[in-house]
Amino acid sequence: MVPHLITALTGPINELEQRILESMPAIERWFRLEWMEHTPPFYSSVDLRNAGFKLAPVDTNLFPGGFNNLTKEMLPLAVQAAMAAIEKICPEAKNLLLIPENHTRNSFYLSNVATLIRIFTQAGLNVRLGSLDPTVDQPTELRLADGSSLTVEPLVRSRGRLGLKDFDPCTILLNNDLSAGVPEALQGLHEQYLLPPLHAGWAVRRKTRHFKSYEDVAKRFAKLLGMDPWLINPMFSPCSGLDFSEGQGLEALQTQVDAMLGKVRRKYKEYGINEKPFVIVKPDAGTYGMGIMTVRDAKELAELGRRTRNKMSVIKDGQSVSEVIVQEGVATNERVNEAVAEPVVYMMDRYVVGGFYRVHAERGIDENLNAPGASFVPLAFAESSHLPRPGERPGASAPNRFYMYGVIARLAMLAASYELEATDPDAENYA
Repeated sequence: MVPHLITALTGPINELEQRILESMPAIERWFRLEWMEHTPPFYSSVDLRNAGFKLAPVDTNLFPGGFNNLTKEMLPLAVQAAMAAIEKICPEAKNLLLIPENHTRNSFYLSNVATLIRIFTQAGLNVRLGSLDPTVDQPTELRLADGSSLTVEPLVRSRGRLGLKDFDPCTILLNNDLSAGVPEALQGLHEQYLLPPLHAGWAVRRKTRHFKSYEDVAKRFAKLLGMDPWLINPMFSPCSGLDFSEGQGLEALQTQVDAMLGKVRRKYKEYGINEKPFVIVKPDAGTYGMGIMTVRDAKELAELGRRTRNKMSVIKDGQSVSEVIVQEGVATNERVNEAVAEPVVYMMDRYVVGGFYRVHAERGIDENLNAPGASFVPLAFAESSHLPRPGERPGASAPNRFYMYGVIARLAMLAASYELEATDPDAENYA
């Protein structure tokens, strides 16, 4: 189930939220049946945008890096979920090797790594850190902002196994999204469990593939609830053959953006929505909020300045961008301390373990919030002693408004499960 966390939503419950809250038993049964057939990603986080009339995921991360933004009260949920996940994969697991990102000097990211270590240690595992960074050639101490420290060690590869000096793990957990490709050290590890699998990394993964899977999941879910899937699904289209720095392929991109704006405009008209549509153009692979552009009119693409073109052409780990996803923009109408905010839901195995708001005071409702200057506001558990609402029996608690976020995030997680099955290089081919 989804924990009862306090959201920033203060207005009346709208039609979409009401429908989801009322359908809880049917929804939970539907998920239960899905998880009997499909394996959830080991862990994931989903960025959501709530426009009021529409609630949709805009990004699904399979190497989440913000566990430090969850409150301490949520850690038991994460430990429980970690235990369930490990028991399914390797019940006799004793040693876990955690491989973080190479930019391990970032103190916020290091806090995330420290939280993951705490979760898996409490789940009953010996956890040590190994680095893919070739410059780490001896155990290295990294200081955290709170004064504590972590030790990262060089990896030791021997035949089909990967470990550290005097440490042989049965399970390897990647918290590195492989944007720069799959290093040799991780290839051919047939004797150990590698989580998530290599094809979950950005060397293979594509956002367009994920959102195609999500579109299929959203259609089936919407049929269950008797509603239009558009209310929970951002439309998208792929565009390739681009070179932003040289201005190559921008006409094709302009055509795609114009077509998408037209589709969104028609939907807004159908629902009587008096808002200006926009699209988000972002790399089809990659993360960290890099190379993202809000476009309100396709003509803007003809006048891109050199600075914007450079920003769009290269992302994390120096990877160049030639393929993008043109995604329907979903505004966020949530505010935390007057600043624009979007909920981020964290999951482990098939369980929602918590969430927080990503908040950016300098960004608008139609802009990417995953940018320098963003801050994070953890969501707290709701108190059990809510005042009863008029017309309800005494003692009735306020509705769990975080529930709908948990539902949409789990739909995105299910889509990731479908996506990973479809791209699994070791999948048996029954055709």
